[in-house]
Amino acid sequence: MGDKGAMDKMKGKAKQKAGKAMGDERLKSEGRTDEAKGKAKNAMGNAKEHAQGMKDSLKSKDRA
Repeated sequence: MGDKGAMDKMKGKAKQKAGKAMGDERLKSEGRTDEAKGKAKNAMGNAKEHAQGMKDSLKSKDRA
């Protein structure tokens, strides 16, 4: 589920490295933003999976 988040994190890290190598503060900043966005997407995906798991667990208890 975290594929989009992982891609943003990788893109962000690459931008940060490129910005550092070229001395481009704007590119480094974009990289930090992309990386943070990726981490947020992963966290949201994990929360959704957890919520779905709880929902499924409650359904199972209702049937028992």
